[in-house]
Amino acid sequence: MSMGKRLTAEFFGTFWLVFGGCGSAVIAAGYPELGIGFVGVALAFGLTVLTMAYAVGHISGAHFNPAISFGLVFGGRFAAKDLFPYIVAQVIGAIAAGGVLFMIASGKAGFDAAAGFASNGYGEHSPDGYSMHAALMIEVVLTAFFVLIIMGVTDKRAPAGFAPLAIGLALTLIHLISIPVTNTSVNPARSTGVALFQGSWAISQLWLFWLAPLVGGAIGGLIYRFLLEDKQAR
Repeated sequence: MSMGKRLTAEFFGTFWLVFGGCGSAVIAAGYPELGIGFVGVALAFGLTVLTMAYAVGHISGAHFNPAISFGLVFGGRFAAKDLFPYIVAQVIGAIAAGGVLFMIASGKAGFDAAAGFASNGYGEHSPDGYSMHAALMIEVVLTAFFVLIIMGVTDKRAPAGFAPLAIGLALTLIHLISIPVTNTSVNPARSTGVALFQGSWAISQLWLFWLAPLVGGAIGGLIYRFLLEDKQAR
């Protein structure tokens, strides 16, 4: 598959993840009486990955996340030379989704992106007041397990055809655990795509939501590569 098509798939996949996941948080989570709440937002993020993994996974591998691409390099599943183009496509897709979501949300009287706009944060900007250290720890741990799960379900020894379902459910679980802590990132592109439109504290705290997922992704990739993978089956 040509690099152009792979990057296009990553763009649209990341767009859908940010638009669907963050859109559910911005538009639907707190809607009076019919709001979907934390569980609904968690499901929305999982469903975005599940649907686009089935739609374009055969084209690009369905990373939609710089931390996943980074982790797969460390896991020996992705070429380092392709890492930067993938990350660029993912970040552009996330920013495009944030822009479209911003235009839609602005159509409601009283909307104020500075109030949060589904951004990730810690300390006073954590949904439940968790510290920077807690945010750093949970983002590293959850991203490491996310990469480990992805490598496991896409292993040649795993049952064929079920990987997108398992990955989508894993992302749902990750959100169920960590929305109160950081609003859940595990994805630097997702964090960037809305932080730029929030425009203040989300940008100043964005460093953590790049650093922690990248570190976690590398850890997950190394764990699977050296402790779990069957080299003879590759």
